[in-house]
Amino acid sequence: MKNKIKTHSGAKKRFKLTKNGRVKYSQVNRRHRLTQKDTKRKRINRNGAYIDKSNEAQIKALLPYK
Repeated sequence: MKNKIKTHSGAKKRFKLTKNGRVKYSQVNRRHRLTQKDTKRKRINRNGAYIDKSNEAQIKALLPYK
């Protein structure tokens, strides 16, 4: 019987795999000091974003059973 790979705890909190196999994450810079940040910057950060193709394999290795 093969050993199971542990899922990386930090990665499972930060990333989600989509149906098509892309890796989605929540934008940064949305926690505090929002009054001095530009409205446009905050609006863009509301939406999720996708991991770049070059980093996708690394993230998927941390999430083996997702």
